[in-house]
Amino acid sequence: MNIPLIDLTTQYKNLRTEINAAIQAVLDRGDFILGQDVTKLEEEFAAYCGTKYAVGLDSGLSALELSLRAFDIGSGHEVILPAHTFTATAAAITFSGATPVFVDVDPETMTIDVKKIEVAITPRTKAILPVHLYGLPADMHAISAIAKKHNLVVVEDACQGHGAYYKGQRAGALGDAAGFSFYPTKNLGAYGDAGMVTTNDAKVAETIRALRNCGQRVKNVHELAPFNHRLDSIQAAILRVKLKYLDEWIASRRRLASLYNKLLSGSDLVLPAELPDYQHVYHLYVIRSKNRDALQSYLKDHGVGTAIHYPTPVHLQPFYTKGEDKHGQFPVAEQACNEILSLPMYPELTEEQVEIVASEITGMMVSAV
Repeated sequence: MNIPLIDLTTQYKNLRTEINAAIQAVLDRGDFILGQDVTKLEEEFAAYCGTKYAVGLDSGLSALELSLRAFDIGSGHEVILPAHTFTATAAAITFSGATPVFVDVDPETMTIDVKKIEVAITPRTKAILPVHLYGLPADMHAISAIAKKHNLVVVEDACQGHGAYYKGQRAGALGDAAGFSFYPTKNLGAYGDAGMVTTNDAKVAETIRALRNCGQRVKNVHELAPFNHRLDSIQAAILRVKLKYLDEWIASRRRLASLYNKLLSGSDLVLPAELPDYQHVYHLYVIRSKNRDALQSYLKDHGVGTAIHYPTPVHLQPFYTKGEDKHGQFPVAEQACNEILSLPMYPELTEEQVEIVASEITGMMVSAV
Protein backbone atom coordinates (compact mmCIF):
# COMPACT_ATOMS: atom_id res chain seq x y z
CA MET A 1 0.00 0.00 0.00
CA ASN A 2 1.32 3.43 -0.94
CA ILE A 3 0.43 6.05 1.67
CA PRO A 4 1.11 9.63 0.55
CA LEU A 5 2.17 12.42 2.86
CA ILE A 6 -0.98 14.29 1.81
CA ASP A 7 -3.92 13.58 -0.51
CA LEU A 8 -5.74 16.59 -1.97
CA THR A 9 -7.74 14.75 -4.62
CA THR A 10 -9.95 12.73 -2.26
CA GLN A 11 -11.15 15.87 -0.50
CA TYR A 12 -12.03 17.48 -3.84
CA LYS A 13 -13.93 14.36 -4.93
CA ASN A 14 -15.96 14.49 -1.72
CA LEU A 15 -16.83 18.17 -2.27
CA ARG A 16 -16.88 18.21 -6.07
CA THR A 17 -20.54 19.18 -6.46
CA GLU A 18 -20.38 22.06 -3.96
CA ILE A 19 -17.05 23.40 -5.17
CA ASN A 20 -17.93 23.23 -8.84
CA ALA A 21 -21.20 25.05 -8.17
CA ALA A 22 -19.38 27.77 -6.20
CA ILE A 23 -16.86 28.28 -9.01
CA GLN A 24 -19.62 28.33 -11.62
CA ALA A 25 -21.47 31.02 -9.68
CA VAL A 26 -18.41 33.27 -9.85
CA LEU A 27 -18.06 32.59 -13.56
CA ASP A 28 -21.72 33.44 -14.09
CA ARG A 29 -21.44 36.71 -12.14
CA GLY A 30 -18.07 37.69 -13.54
CA ASP A 31 -16.95 39.35 -10.29
CA PHE A 32 -13.47 37.83 -10.39
CA ILE A 33 -11.59 40.42 -8.31
CA LEU A 34 -12.79 41.36 -4.79
CA GLY A 35 -16.24 40.01 -5.61
CA GLN A 36 -19.05 39.05 -3.28
CA ASP A 37 -17.44 35.75 -2.25
CA VAL A 38 -14.39 37.64 -0.98
CA THR A 39 -16.57 39.88 1.18
CA LYS A 40 -18.59 36.94 2.51
CA LEU A 41 -15.48 34.86 3.23
CA GLU A 42 -13.99 37.77 5.15
CA GLU A 43 -17.14 37.99 7.28
CA GLU A 44 -17.33 34.24 7.84
CA PHE A 45 -13.64 33.77 8.64
CA ALA A 46 -13.65 36.70 11.07
CA ALA A 47 -16.64 35.13 12.83
CA TYR A 48 -14.89 31.76 12.88
CA CYS A 49 -11.73 33.21 14.44
CA GLY A 50 -13.63 35.51 16.80
CA THR A 51 -12.32 38.80 15.43
CA LYS A 52 -14.09 41.92 14.21
CA TYR A 53 -12.34 42.06 10.84
CA ALA A 54 -10.72 39.86 8.22
CA VAL A 55 -9.09 40.98 4.98
CA GLY A 56 -8.57 38.59 2.07
CA LEU A 57 -5.15 38.58 0.37
CA ASP A 58 -3.20 36.61 -2.19
CA SER A 59 -0.94 34.69 0.24
CA GLY A 60 0.07 34.17 3.83
CA LEU A 61 3.33 36.01 3.19
CA SER A 62 1.37 39.06 2.01
CA ALA A 63 -0.86 38.79 5.08
CA LEU A 64 2.14 39.00 7.40
CA GLU A 65 3.92 41.70 5.44
CA LEU A 66 0.90 43.99 5.12
CA SER A 67 0.09 43.48 8.81
CA LEU A 68 3.53 44.82 9.71
CA ARG A 69 3.17 47.71 7.27
CA ALA A 70 -0.26 48.58 8.70
CA PHE A 71 1.45 49.11 12.07
CA ASP A 72 4.05 51.37 10.39
CA ILE A 73 6.82 48.83 10.89
CA GLY A 74 9.58 49.16 8.32
CA SER A 75 13.09 50.45 7.72
CA GLY A 76 15.19 50.84 10.86
CA HIS A 77 12.93 48.56 12.91
CA GLU A 78 13.45 45.02 14.20
CA VAL A 79 10.94 42.18 14.51
CA ILE A 80 11.54 39.12 16.70
CA LEU A 81 10.66 35.66 15.33
CA PRO A 82 11.63 32.01 15.91
CA ALA A 83 14.58 30.52 14.05
CA HIS A 84 12.56 27.40 13.18
CA THR A 85 9.78 28.28 10.76
CA PHE A 86 9.14 28.50 7.04
CA THR A 87 11.24 31.20 5.36
CA ALA A 88 8.14 33.25 4.49
CA THR A 89 7.88 34.36 8.14
CA ALA A 90 11.23 36.10 7.90
CA ALA A 91 10.58 37.21 4.32
CA ALA A 92 7.52 39.17 5.43
CA ILE A 93 9.71 41.14 7.82
CA THR A 94 12.40 41.68 5.20
CA PHE A 95 9.88 42.81 2.57
CA SER A 96 8.42 45.33 5.01
CA GLY A 97 11.88 46.90 5.26
CA ALA A 98 12.45 45.79 8.85
CA THR A 99 15.16 43.42 10.12
CA PRO A 100 14.37 39.88 11.33
CA VAL A 101 15.83 39.08 14.75
CA PHE A 102 15.84 35.35 15.40
CA VAL A 103 15.53 33.59 18.75
CA ASP A 104 15.63 29.89 19.54
CA VAL A 105 12.61 27.63 19.96
CA ASP A 106 11.30 25.67 22.93
CA PRO A 107 12.58 22.06 22.78
CA GLU A 108 9.16 20.61 23.68
CA THR A 109 6.82 22.65 21.48
CA MET A 110 9.14 23.86 18.68
CA THR A 111 7.42 27.27 18.96
CA ILE A 112 9.29 30.42 20.00
CA ASP A 113 11.03 30.11 23.37
CA VAL A 114 9.40 32.87 25.40
CA LYS A 115 12.33 32.88 27.83
CA LYS A 116 14.62 34.06 25.02
CA ILE A 117 12.52 36.95 23.74
CA GLU A 118 13.40 39.77 26.15
CA VAL A 119 17.14 39.25 25.65
CA ALA A 120 16.63 39.97 21.93
CA ILE A 121 14.73 43.25 22.45
CA THR A 122 16.56 46.45 21.52
CA PRO A 123 15.44 50.08 21.13
CA ARG A 124 14.72 49.25 17.48
CA THR A 125 12.38 46.36 18.27
CA LYS A 126 8.81 47.09 17.20
CA ALA A 127 7.06 43.70 17.04
CA ILE A 128 7.08 40.01 17.92
CA LEU A 129 6.01 37.54 15.23
CA PRO A 130 5.30 34.18 16.93
CA VAL A 131 4.54 31.15 14.76
CA HIS A 132 1.85 28.55 15.50
CA LEU A 133 4.13 25.88 14.10
CA TYR A 134 2.61 22.70 12.67
CA GLY A 135 -0.75 23.75 14.15
CA LEU A 136 0.29 24.22 17.80
CA PRO A 137 -0.17 27.78 19.12
CA ALA A 138 2.77 29.61 20.62
CA ASP A 139 2.55 30.63 24.29
CA MET A 140 0.58 33.78 23.53
CA HIS A 141 -0.16 34.94 27.09
CA ALA A 142 3.54 35.09 27.89
CA ILE A 143 4.30 36.74 24.55
CA SER A 144 1.55 39.32 25.02
CA ALA A 145 2.82 40.16 28.50
CA ILE A 146 6.31 40.80 27.13
CA ALA A 147 4.87 42.88 24.28
CA LYS A 148 2.81 44.99 26.68
CA LYS A 149 5.81 45.57 28.94
CA HIS A 150 7.92 46.82 26.01
CA ASN A 151 5.14 48.47 23.98
CA LEU A 152 5.48 46.03 21.05
CA VAL A 153 3.03 44.85 18.42
CA VAL A 154 2.21 41.12 18.21
CA VAL A 155 1.44 39.68 14.79
CA GLU A 156 0.59 35.97 14.83
CA ASP A 157 1.94 33.80 12.04
CA ALA A 158 -1.16 31.60 11.99
CA CYS A 159 -0.43 30.21 8.52
CA GLN A 160 -0.49 26.68 9.97
CA GLY A 161 -2.93 27.34 12.79
CA HIS A 162 -6.42 27.48 11.28
CA GLY A 163 -8.87 26.51 14.01
CA ALA A 164 -6.29 26.05 16.75
CA TYR A 165 -7.25 27.07 20.28
CA TYR A 166 -5.15 28.64 23.01
CA LYS A 167 -6.77 29.05 26.43
CA GLY A 168 -10.26 29.30 24.97
CA GLN A 169 -9.46 31.60 22.03
CA ARG A 170 -8.89 30.77 18.40
CA ALA A 171 -5.64 31.43 16.63
CA GLY A 172 -6.07 34.69 14.78
CA ALA A 173 -7.60 36.44 17.79
CA LEU A 174 -4.58 36.20 20.10
CA GLY A 175 -2.48 39.16 18.93
CA ASP A 176 -2.89 42.60 17.39
CA ALA A 177 -3.26 40.95 13.99
CA ALA A 178 -2.68 37.54 12.43
CA GLY A 179 -1.72 36.26 9.02
CA PHE A 180 -3.18 33.06 7.57
CA SER A 181 -2.15 31.11 4.48
CA PHE A 182 -4.65 29.16 2.40
CA TYR A 183 -1.99 27.34 0.40
CA PRO A 184 -3.59 24.13 -0.94
CA THR A 185 -1.97 21.82 1.63
CA LYS A 186 -3.11 23.84 4.65
CA ASN A 187 -5.95 22.65 6.90
CA LEU A 188 -8.12 25.19 5.07
CA GLY A 189 -6.63 25.25 1.60
CA ALA A 190 -7.54 27.01 -1.62
CA TYR A 191 -6.79 25.69 -5.11
CA GLY A 192 -4.01 28.22 -5.59
CA ASP A 193 -2.39 30.90 -3.47
CA ALA A 194 -4.56 32.81 -0.99
CA GLY A 195 -4.31 34.38 2.45
CA MET A 196 -6.10 36.41 5.14
CA VAL A 197 -5.43 38.90 7.91
CA THR A 198 -7.58 38.89 11.03
CA THR A 199 -7.63 41.75 13.54
CA ASN A 200 -9.83 43.69 15.94
CA ASP A 201 -8.23 46.99 14.90
CA ALA A 202 -10.46 48.88 12.44
CA LYS A 203 -7.61 51.14 11.28
CA VAL A 204 -5.32 48.19 10.58
CA ALA A 205 -8.03 46.40 8.59
CA GLU A 206 -8.81 49.53 6.59
CA THR A 207 -5.14 50.15 5.84
CA ILE A 208 -4.60 46.58 4.64
CA ARG A 209 -7.68 46.79 2.40
CA ALA A 210 -6.10 49.83 0.73
CA LEU A 211 -2.60 48.37 0.55
CA ARG A 212 -3.79 45.16 -1.13
CA ASN A 213 -5.58 47.13 -3.85
CA CYS A 214 -2.89 49.42 -5.26
CA GLY A 215 -3.02 51.75 -2.26
CA GLN A 216 -6.56 52.89 -3.02
CA ARG A 217 -9.14 53.88 -0.45
CA VAL A 218 -11.05 55.63 -3.23
CA LYS A 219 -10.83 54.37 -6.80
CA ASN A 220 -7.97 55.99 -8.76
CA VAL A 221 -6.69 57.82 -5.68
CA HIS A 222 -3.50 56.00 -4.64
CA GLU A 223 -2.67 57.23 -1.14
CA LEU A 224 -0.59 54.28 0.07
CA ALA A 225 2.08 52.05 -1.45
CA PRO A 226 0.51 50.55 -4.60
CA PHE A 227 0.73 46.82 -3.88
CA ASN A 228 -1.40 44.24 -5.67
CA HIS A 229 -2.18 41.52 -3.13
CA ARG A 230 -5.88 40.88 -3.74
CA LEU A 231 -7.71 37.61 -3.08
CA ASP A 232 -9.33 36.14 -6.19
CA SER A 233 -13.08 35.59 -5.98
CA ILE A 234 -12.84 31.99 -7.24
CA GLN A 235 -10.43 31.09 -4.43
CA ALA A 236 -12.72 32.80 -1.91
CA ALA A 237 -15.69 30.81 -3.23
CA ILE A 238 -13.77 27.55 -2.81
CA LEU A 239 -12.68 28.50 0.70
CA ARG A 240 -16.25 29.35 1.72
CA VAL A 241 -17.32 25.82 0.83
CA LYS A 242 -14.42 24.27 2.70
CA LEU A 243 -14.69 26.49 5.80
CA LYS A 244 -17.96 24.72 6.68
CA TYR A 245 -16.02 21.46 7.08
CA LEU A 246 -12.92 22.78 8.84
CA ASP A 247 -13.86 21.77 12.37
CA GLU A 248 -14.85 18.29 11.16
CA TRP A 249 -11.47 17.95 9.45
CA ILE A 250 -9.64 19.17 12.55
CA ALA A 251 -11.44 16.55 14.63
CA SER A 252 -10.26 13.90 12.17
CA ARG A 253 -6.68 15.15 12.30
CA ARG A 254 -6.70 15.11 16.09
CA ARG A 255 -8.17 11.60 16.18
CA LEU A 256 -5.48 10.34 13.79
CA ALA A 257 -2.74 12.12 15.75
CA SER A 258 -3.99 10.49 18.94
CA LEU A 259 -3.74 7.10 17.24
CA TYR A 260 -0.20 7.83 16.09
CA ASN A 261 0.68 8.87 19.64
CA LYS A 262 -0.73 5.65 21.05
CA LEU A 263 0.97 3.38 18.53
CA LEU A 264 4.34 5.13 18.72
CA SER A 265 4.44 5.62 22.49
CA GLY A 266 7.28 3.89 24.26
CA SER A 267 9.58 4.25 21.25
CA ASP A 268 12.72 6.37 21.05
CA LEU A 269 10.85 8.94 18.97
CA VAL A 270 9.93 12.38 20.28
CA LEU A 271 6.22 12.85 19.57
CA PRO A 272 4.30 16.14 19.16
CA ALA A 273 3.49 18.02 22.34
CA GLU A 274 -0.10 18.07 23.61
CA LEU A 275 -0.50 20.80 26.22
CA PRO A 276 -3.35 21.68 28.63
CA ASP A 277 -5.54 24.54 27.35
CA TYR A 278 -4.10 24.23 23.82
CA GLN A 279 -5.77 22.61 20.82
CA HIS A 280 -3.18 21.39 18.34
CA VAL A 281 -4.78 21.14 14.87
CA TYR A 282 -2.04 19.00 13.32
CA HIS A 283 -1.47 20.76 10.06
CA LEU A 284 1.53 18.46 10.21
CA TYR A 285 2.24 15.46 12.40
CA VAL A 286 5.96 15.82 13.12
CA ILE A 287 8.09 13.32 15.02
CA ARG A 288 11.77 13.59 15.94
CA SER A 289 14.30 10.82 15.47
CA LYS A 290 18.06 10.65 15.97
CA ASN A 291 18.07 8.40 12.88
CA ARG A 292 15.76 10.60 10.82
CA ASP A 293 17.43 10.17 7.44
CA ALA A 294 17.58 6.37 7.70
CA LEU A 295 13.96 6.28 8.87
CA GLN A 296 12.79 8.49 6.02
CA SER A 297 14.64 6.33 3.48
CA TYR A 298 13.16 3.15 4.98
CA LEU A 299 9.62 4.53 4.87
CA LYS A 300 10.06 5.65 1.27
CA ASP A 301 11.15 2.14 0.31
CA HIS A 302 8.01 0.81 2.01
CA GLY A 303 5.59 3.14 0.26
CA VAL A 304 5.13 5.75 2.98
CA GLY A 305 5.40 9.42 2.02
CA THR A 306 7.21 11.78 4.40
CA ALA A 307 8.76 15.24 4.32
CA ILE A 308 10.99 17.50 6.41
CA HIS A 309 9.40 20.77 7.57
CA TYR A 310 11.95 22.39 7.60
CA PRO A 311 15.45 21.02 6.92
CA THR A 312 17.31 24.30 7.49
CA PRO A 313 16.61 26.91 10.19
CA VAL A 314 15.93 30.31 8.67
CA HIS A 315 19.01 31.94 10.17
CA LEU A 316 21.13 29.45 8.20
CA GLN A 317 19.42 30.06 4.86
CA PRO A 318 21.90 31.61 2.39
CA PHE A 319 19.83 34.78 2.02
CA TYR A 320 20.16 35.46 5.76
CA THR A 321 23.71 34.24 6.39
CA LYS A 322 25.21 36.58 3.76
CA GLY A 323 28.20 34.26 3.60
CA GLU A 324 28.80 34.17 7.36
CA ASP A 325 29.00 30.96 9.37
CA LYS A 326 26.09 31.26 11.81
CA HIS A 327 25.98 27.66 12.97
CA GLY A 328 25.55 27.25 16.71
CA GLN A 329 23.56 30.44 17.29
CA PHE A 330 20.28 28.63 17.97
CA PRO A 331 21.14 25.06 18.98
CA VAL A 332 17.62 23.83 19.70
CA ALA A 333 16.36 24.85 16.26
CA GLU A 334 19.46 23.46 14.57
CA GLN A 335 19.20 20.11 16.34
CA ALA A 336 15.49 19.87 15.63
CA CYS A 337 16.03 20.43 11.92
CA ASN A 338 18.30 17.39 11.88
CA GLU A 339 15.68 15.19 13.57
CA ILE A 340 12.19 16.24 12.44
CA LEU A 341 10.10 14.13 10.07
CA SER A 342 6.52 14.74 8.96
CA LEU A 343 4.37 11.64 8.67
CA PRO A 344 1.21 11.28 6.54
CA MET A 345 -1.55 13.53 7.89
CA TYR A 346 -4.79 14.63 6.24
CA PRO A 347 -8.45 14.27 7.25
CA GLU A 348 -9.16 11.48 4.79
CA LEU A 349 -6.27 9.33 6.05
CA THR A 350 -7.66 6.09 7.50
CA GLU A 351 -6.89 4.50 10.83
CA GLU A 352 -5.69 1.43 8.93
CA GLN A 353 -3.17 3.58 7.08
CA VAL A 354 -1.94 5.12 10.36
CA GLU A 355 -1.53 1.64 11.78
CA ILE A 356 0.53 0.60 8.75
CA VAL A 357 2.78 3.66 9.02
CA ALA A 358 3.30 3.08 12.75
CA SER A 359 3.98 -0.61 12.15
CA GLU A 360 6.61 0.19 9.54
CA ILE A 361 8.29 2.64 11.91
CA THR A 362 8.35 0.29 14.89
CA GLY A 363 9.43 -2.58 12.67
CA MET A 364 12.37 -0.58 11.36
CA MET A 365 13.37 0.48 14.85
CA VAL A 366 13.25 -3.10 16.16
CA SER A 367 15.32 -4.41 13.25
CA ALA A 368 17.90 -1.67 13.82
CA VAL A 369 18.50 -2.76 17.44
